Amino acid sequence: LGTGTGYSVLQMVRAMEKASGREIKYKITGRREGDVASCYANPALAERELGWKAAFGLDKMCEDLWRWQLQNPAGFSKN
Repeated sequence: LGTGTGYSVLQMVRAMEKASGREIKYKITGRREGDVASCYANPALAERELGWKAAFGLDKMCEDLWRWQLQNPAGFSKN
């Protein structure tokens, strides 16, 4: 689930660089066959059905993701 706002790949890269304090190397090329031009979801159903709505934007989401990754370098436990 998210905010319903779409972000470009470059916006995601920049947000993760900011959150991690690390440079992310990338190369801008043409779209590959089969790549979609854009993809995002409408979060209205989650708000209606669950009473839940995303409260933070991209920078905060990436900060939280990076913090979780640092605390869980091997991912989810199998226990």
